[in-house]
Amino acid sequence: MMTTLTHEGRRALDELVKKVIDEKAIPGFVFGATSANQEIYFKTGGTNVFDDPASGQVKEDSVFWLCSQTKMVVHCFHPKLAALKLTEEGKLSPEAPVSAYFPEFSHLCIVEDQMAPTWSYKPAETVMTIDHLLHHTSGLFYPMRDIKFDQQLDAYAAPHSETDAVSEFISFIKRDDLPGIPVLFEPGTNFSYGFSSDILGFIVEKASGKSLESYLQETIFKPLGMTASFYLTPDIESRLVDMTYRRNGVMERWAGQSRLYEEDPAKVRRLLGGVGLYGSLRDYLSLLRHILQIRAGTAKNPLFSVDIIKSIFEPSLNEEGSKSIGQFLAHYPFTPPGSILQWSNALALTMTDWPERRRKGTAFWFGWANTYHMIDPETGVAAVFGTQIIPTADQEVYRLYVEFEKTLYAGLSV
Repeated sequence: MMTTLTHEGRRALDELVKKVIDEKAIPGFVFGATSANQEIYFKTGGTNVFDDPASGQVKEDSVFWLCSQTKMVVHCFHPKLAALKLTEEGKLSPEAPVSAYFPEFSHLCIVEDQMAPTWSYKPAETVMTIDHLLHHTSGLFYPMRDIKFDQQLDAYAAPHSETDAVSEFISFIKRDDLPGIPVLFEPGTNFSYGFSSDILGFIVEKASGKSLESYLQETIFKPLGMTASFYLTPDIESRLVDMTYRRNGVMERWAGQSRLYEEDPAKVRRLLGGVGLYGSLRDYLSLLRHILQIRAGTAKNPLFSVDIIKSIFEPSLNEEGSKSIGQFLAHYPFTPPGSILQWSNALALTMTDWPERRRKGTAFWFGWANTYHMIDPETGVAAVFGTQIIPTADQEVYRLYVEFEKTLYAGLSV
């Protein structure tokens, strides 16, 4: 299948890029698309610092904090690839209990109502495994209520301990007022979005004997020519798009309005598989293209097996889990009402066609600071869209994301 962008489609996207630049409804941004054969579109707009021409224009190699787009890389490739290699050495298996690596997970507490002022709980009867982490069926979650939200902020934004930053992270999850790790349900019985990817990354570091940074550089980033890292090195920082804050509908230049992930490379002592990567969206698009190529059987030097790539597009949740991810994404208006959704071992999946947009079977996810990606194997196209604005769930970004996707699909020739 040869997917291309027509001349009219390119012109329509160019006009949309110009309109977004002129509207200034969002800060600096990129939009790009690829087929399995080649990049078919990539354009940027806006400035590195919101409404500051002196800061320079967003470029094709500009760097974004990818936040939860980190999860795809860690889930889809790192643990799965490590499992294949390290299982042969007797070091790692998806069925292995998480407690074999971190004893704190020997005791799990099922929280009956995470929105309650005081958590009541009961002991879990099921052992949490690596496979549960891969599929977000571990029960680990991001606390959503008032002061408990500080737990997530501490885990991601607190300074890193100089002695044992990973144990410190687990202590933020565990909390002092519970006898074990809090989960929302018996592992394997439902879907919840939370700290699974971070724990997964810590486990593979232990099993492989390498840092998450070293492993990903060796297995993915360097072979694909990607500039991505958990560290804001001088080169990466020089290309980093600045954060923008929207308050009561008005955008402000970044002045520390919220706590962020530790940015000083010298102080980063835990590598977080849920949020920690910095990279360009064009490089991320090259990774998506490699996925399409492997699936199509056209990759010259495939980094991963066809079976691993196919697993990205295979639903894994039971009916209850599918309902839960649907409820979670219902709060994000880029998802059409009534969408049926699933999760594979790496990404969310659409189980229905989205009108004028992606087809059934598309894998996708997004990052907290408003970066997005999707892979549509039926159409043979993948795309990225991103800016750097918080708070998350920005309505203007969603509106434009949908508009870009519809314009892309209207201009495709398959």
